[in-house]
This record gives sequence, structure tokens and C-alpha cells, in this order.
Amino acid sequence: MTRTNDRRSALLILAESGIMLALATVLSVLKLADLPYGGSVTPASLLPILLIAYRHGTGKGLLCALCYGVIQQLLGLNTLSYFSTWYSILAIILLDYILAFAAAGLGGIFRNKLKNQALALTLGGLLVCLVRYLCHVISGATVWAGMSIPTGGALIYSFIYNATYMLPEAIILVLACYYLGSSLDFSKRLPTRTVRTSVPAADWLKIVGGGLLIGGVCYDVARIFSILQDGETGEFTLTALTEAEFSFFLPVIVVSAVAFVLFLDCFAIAALLSKKKN
Repeated sequence: MTRTNDRRSALLILAESGIMLALATVLSVLKLADLPYGGSVTPASLLPILLIAYRHGTGKGLLCALCYGVIQQLLGLNTLSYFSTWYSILAIILLDYILAFAAAGLGGIFRNKLKNQALALTLGGLLVCLVRYLCHVISGATVWAGMSIPTGGALIYSFIYNATYMLPEAIILVLACYYLGSSLDFSKRLPTRTVRTSVPAADWLKIVGGGLLIGGVCYDVARIFSILQDGETGEFTLTALTEAEFSFFLPVIVVSAVAFVLFLDCFAIAALLSKKKN
């Protein structure tokens, strides 16, 4: 009987994942805005994958998200025609599609760490968007530099260009996560309506602190990756890091220090608020 129940449960999860995968694909082609050099704003197309990760765990979420990344790559095959070297094509496939969209599988990572479902989903959506944004920034500052992104100041341009669609995309996804998280109980076998509860100020401070820290890491990684590709040959190399002057690493050090201090401040204030409330 147990084996039968397990098999039935696995089939239900598989069917639910298939439906949500199809829904995510449909939402991804219903573009609210489409940028000329890649990137678009959709009606929370990552949300169905994120919900699978939240309801059934990170492992199943990542598997579903990888399938979604492959589908997005197939829909965007024309982008590969701009490159002729295998490593550039591989970098585009990984950074702009597979890894970028597989990030949706991390959407449920806060489920067992936070009691408030709305907060856990909102923070998961924020993390998903930040990881995806990081992938696109790295891709833009390296592989796309000299093509759709100017070689000079490629990092800054990539930060700004990718933010023009990822920022509204993130806002839509986070709002959708918060609304559904406060309206439905996804811990049940079938989602049911739930009584909305407000998110404490201390928890919001944790979100801000975590966002600042992750944002600092995104900046540092993207800046370092921006010099790992030779502008003339297109080859990736680590020698640029050893040849870079201290002035190149200074912004990385400053951003890391500021982000870490603000992260600690937010969590310290949140701890004080929680202690005072208790």
C-alpha cells in the first residue's frame, strides 16, 4: 500500500510539474515589454517553477527549472547565430538560459527556515531574480561585449541594460509571490485559502539585509568576470586578474565591506526588535 501511495504521489508531482512548466512557458511568451538587444518583461513567468520548488523541495524544483531553461534555450536558438566559437556558444547557453532560468529552482529554499509563507516565497523570488540577473550581467560583460554591448565600460553597461528588464520583472514576481503566499496555503496537498498575516518589521529588515549582501556579491562577481575574456580574441583567461591594478579591486573591496556591514546592521536591528517584542 505504501509503495502504491508513493507511486501515486510521484505521479501527481510529475503531473503538477508538467502543468506548471507549460504555464511558465506560456507566460514567458506573453511579453509585457521586449527589449531590442535581448531580455523581456513577463507576467511573472518564473512563478510556476518557483511554486514547484516551494511545494516539493529544491531538488524537484531545480529539475523542473532545468527543463524550463532548456525550453527557453530552444525558443531563443537564434541568439546562438551571432557566435562562431564553441566556448562562446557554450557560455551563452549556460549563462543566459540554463543557469539563469535554473535559478527558479531555488525559490523554495526558505520554506523550512521561515514560518511566514508569504515572507519565504517573497525572499525566494528575490533570490531567484538576483541570481538570474547576475548570470545575465556576467554574460553581457563578457560574451556579448563588443556586440550588443559596447566593449568600453561593458560591465557598467551590462549592469544598466540588464536592470532595465530584470528590475520590473523582479518587482512583478516578488509582488505575485507575496500576494499568493499570503492568500493560499501551499503546504497542503491541494493549495487552500488562508488567513493573511502581516510580515513583522524584523523579517522585512532581514529581507533588506539579505538583498544588500546578495547585491554586493553580484557586483563583485560581475566586475571580476568582466576582465576574464580577452576583448580581441574572445578567449577566457585568468591572467588578467594577476595583471589588474589595485584600483580595479578597490570598488570590489568597498562594495563588499559596505554590503556586509549593512547586512550585519539589518540583522542586529531585527534581533533587537524581536527581543523587544518578546
